[in-house]
Amino acid sequence: MSQFKEIFQRTEIKYLLSEAQYLALRERLKGLAEVDAYGETDILNIYYDTPDFNLIRTSLEKPIYKEKLRLRSYGTPGRETPSFIEIKKKYQGVVYKRRIDAPYMDAKDYLEGKKDLNRKSQIKAEIDAFRTGYQGLRPAMAISYKRIAMIGTEDPELRITFDREIRWRTEKLDLREGAKGEDLLLPGQRLMEVKIANAFPMELARMFSELGIFPVSFSKYGRGYETMAARRMIGAYAIRGIGEAYERREEVAYA
Repeated sequence: MSQFKEIFQRTEIKYLLSEAQYLALRERLKGLAEVDAYGETDILNIYYDTPDFNLIRTSLEKPIYKEKLRLRSYGTPGRETPSFIEIKKKYQGVVYKRRIDAPYMDAKDYLEGKKDLNRKSQIKAEIDAFRTGYQGLRPAMAISYKRIAMIGTEDPELRITFDREIRWRTEKLDLREGAKGEDLLLPGQRLMEVKIANAFPMELARMFSELGIFPVSFSKYGRGYETMAARRMIGAYAIRGIGEAYERREEVAYA
């Protein structure tokens, strides 16, 4: 039996912080929340998607229901390092996350259709159904970041996380490559997530208002995909422009 929590149900609200906002907020959070036992952690993920990126394109349209599949490790893994296969679903603003753990290479090979995992569970059955429902799932993007997680001192269901050095890549999609990639945030920025199972703490809302901190829509995988798609579009226009210029040159030559 895994010692890690396998099922989560909560509301997650995201904020982008400047360095000054982050430092001021950390000072004010004393007494309300404390850093968990892990301190700052390196989190590495591979997101799985269809060849046409159907999952993330659908997610960016902000439907009532959306879902993602990813493989996660804490720190750069070896072949036998415990890792997590996670299905993350969001319905009407509530996030549902279900996951199972397995040695890294076993999990990777399973997600790539090279082997099965020798286990039976409800969550494993859900992951199997997810893989069957989306044809051609394959590693699509690696996302990594450094995270500090805080837990509410009075409400243990309150979690506040701060992510920095968020990076993405679409090559060498193996978590053993480490936290390589291009930055998604500006220097000094942090992505904060407030994760709550109950009502939003009034004291926290007051802090955010005083510091000018407001919710944003931000998906790490989504931002990486949008950056990639924009570059591809620019590249396609450039190629088309070169082709049109060549055609005009040929027309002039034969005029």
